[in-house]
Amino acid sequence: MAKELKNLTKRSENYSQWYNELVVKADLAEQSDVRGCMVIKPYGYAIWEKMQHILDGMFKETGVQNAYFPLLIPKSFLSKEAEHVEGFAKECAVVTHYRLKTNETHDGVVVDPAAKLEEELIIRPTSETIIWNTYKNWIHSYRDLPVLCNQWCNVMRWEMRTRLFLRTAEFLWQEGHTAHATREEAEERAKMMLKVYADFAEKYMAVPVIQGVKSETERFAGALDTYTIEAMMQDGKALQSGTSHFLGQNFGKAFDVQFVNEQNELDYAWATSWGVSTRLMGALIMTHSDDNGLVLPPALAPIQVVLIPIYKTSEQLAEVKAKLDEIAGQLKALGISVKVDANEQKRPGFKFADYELKGVPVRLVMGARDLENGTIELMRRDTLEKETVPVEGIAAEVKRVLDDMQTAIFEKARKYRDEHIYECDDYEEFKRRIKDGGFFLCHWDGTAETEARIKEETQATIRCVPYAFEQTPGVDMVSGKPAVARVLIARAY
Repeated sequence: MAKELKNLTKRSENYSQWYNELVVKADLAEQSDVRGCMVIKPYGYAIWEKMQHILDGMFKETGVQNAYFPLLIPKSFLSKEAEHVEGFAKECAVVTHYRLKTNETHDGVVVDPAAKLEEELIIRPTSETIIWNTYKNWIHSYRDLPVLCNQWCNVMRWEMRTRLFLRTAEFLWQEGHTAHATREEAEERAKMMLKVYADFAEKYMAVPVIQGVKSETERFAGALDTYTIEAMMQDGKALQSGTSHFLGQNFGKAFDVQFVNEQNELDYAWATSWGVSTRLMGALIMTHSDDNGLVLPPALAPIQVVLIPIYKTSEQLAEVKAKLDEIAGQLKALGISVKVDANEQKRPGFKFADYELKGVPVRLVMGARDLENGTIELMRRDTLEKETVPVEGIAAEVKRVLDDMQTAIFEKARKYRDEHIYECDDYEEFKRRIKDGGFFLCHWDGTAETEARIKEETQATIRCVPYAFEQTPGVDMVSGKPAVARVLIARAY
């Protein structure tokens, strides 16, 4: 059974299949019987809960408060902001009736035609419309601003081709929605939240990201600017891992959210929205994991240390487990999450394979001889290195290893990303090399026509105008026209 647990497709053979198998074999999620939707299993949800808890605290440090808004949105609301409705129209699930009834043969149910809604309701694809319709009742004066709300919820965007965590019809996320008295304040908030996402990705997920602003074509529907963090997966593809939008006064005007400003004049509120979703789970998996299974950063691992006894008799088990329980207590006192697995129904080899597959950062193993010698075997998941260390001082040593692992997997991912960022000014060369993945820094003339041609001919998209790279004058590699910026181009999930 241990071999079966680890029987993963190798990344080098089929990266996509490796990912799909790993999500299921590591007990993170599975397909549901509802088309396009997934079941997040307890182990996968535990990782999401840690993400949620940390992000929630980071949001609140900036003054944001949590609220909750309806799942169902009147269709007329989506019609009020033209770009917004156009951007989401093809992804909306629509509720048309409010009642079922027994069919004529009394062996099932049908929609009751008499229960048709006067106005159809949309299952939220995002909540700008329902929230700004609500803000109209909250905001009357500049003294009511800013409004800084976030909600943790699910949304529905009808997807035909789905992949666990990366793209599903229903997914979990948070969506922040803020209202401000001035343009400057709103823009500052949108950029602030992008930095929160970048800090979370790098500090806790150990995923290096590139911050930048989206092109007009790639903007969120209804936004004046969309700011993004882009991460590189191990196959060289980009994954948009968080976005923050400056919405201008578009939703303020669409929903007539006016306030009296400090000059005693009527003005429309300025808006932002920002969100990350369970897609972050995909980023976590694809950035760090290997052919043996998950590699989880200690900061987000549900179980940071697993302790496993090796024994031949029930007496040995009792003695070794008592020592492991003592060590577990020392680790818990340092704030480390632990599990002592003394389940007698599973062989040690099975346990080793299972916890390796699930990415538990540190494994401690003790047998009767270790107990006599005052030693314990320590293995770290990122390098698979094992060493026998003294039991005395083990808690401090484990803490040191966890901290080192958090840093090491980030540096490994950053090194890989940096080695796969290329400057390119020749379109033929770009078309040849983009097939192998990577981030390409290319001059762009700023036109939608050039952007569309690149996408059509190479399946690559402009991910952003990155902040971290120097902008130098140049010529567009496709059109030969003067460039307005050097942009980041990649194939993406």
